[in-house]
Amino acid sequence: MATLVLIVEDDSDINQMLKELLAGQGYETMQAFSGTEALLCLEKRVPGAVILDLMLPGMKGEDVLRSIKEAHPYVSVIVSSARDDVQARVSMLRAGADDYVVKPFDTEELLARLEAVLRRSAGGGEHINPAGAQEVLAYKGLKVYPESLKVQAAGQEVSLTKREYMILELLMRHPGKVFTKSNIYESVWNEEFLGEENAVNVHISNIRQKLAKACPDETYIQTVWGIGFKMG
Repeated sequence: MATLVLIVEDDSDINQMLKELLAGQGYETMQAFSGTEALLCLEKRVPGAVILDLMLPGMKGEDVLRSIKEAHPYVSVIVSSARDDVQARVSMLRAGADDYVVKPFDTEELLARLEAVLRRSAGGGEHINPAGAQEVLAYKGLKVYPESLKVQAAGQEVSLTKREYMILELLMRHPGKVFTKSNIYESVWNEEFLGEENAVNVHISNIRQKLAKACPDETYIQTVWGIGFKMG
C-alpha cells in the first residue's frame, strides 16, 4: 500500500509540484492550502508524513504542527520554510518537527529527507495491520496492541499502567530513534518538561522490570547515556 503524504502549502504551484513529484515516486497524496484545511484532512485520514509550510493563511504553521503532534504524535512532519537561521530550525525541531527543509529546496533532497523520516518512523519494528485486524507493533518478541492497550512479551501478557504503556508504545513505534527524557515527558504527560527526569526514570525502570519477568534474557529498552532511551 502506498504511503500517504499530506502536503500543506498555500502556494498552489508549489503544492501541485509536490503532489506530482510524490505521485511520481509512488506516494499517495492529500493536499491542503491552509492550516485549518490540513487539520480537517487529518480528521478524515491519518497520513504517514506531512510536508508543512510555516507561512500559511489564518492558522500559523507552528500551531498546525502543535495540533498534529498532539493528536497524532507518531506522524512524521517535515517543516518547509524560507527561514534559514539556526534558531528557526531548533525551534521547530523542539516543537516536534521530524525534519526541516529550507525554501527553495532541492526536490531530490526533499525526497531523501522524506524517505529518512519514514524509515525512522518504521525503525525496524514491524507494524502488522491486515485489513479488518487491529494494529500490532512487534519488536524482538514483544507485541503491543494500540487499540486494546495490551502488551505481550514472549507470549505472556504484561500489565502496565497507562503512562508506562504510553512510553512503551512511543518507543515501539520508533525503535531506531533515541528519545530524550524531555521528548518522553512532553509526549506522555502532555506538559512542558521542567527537569522532571526522575518521573521518566521511574516509569522506564518499572517497564523494564515488568518485561524482564516475562522475558528475563532480553533487554528491550536501551539507555543512551547523556541523551535518553530507545528500543534496543
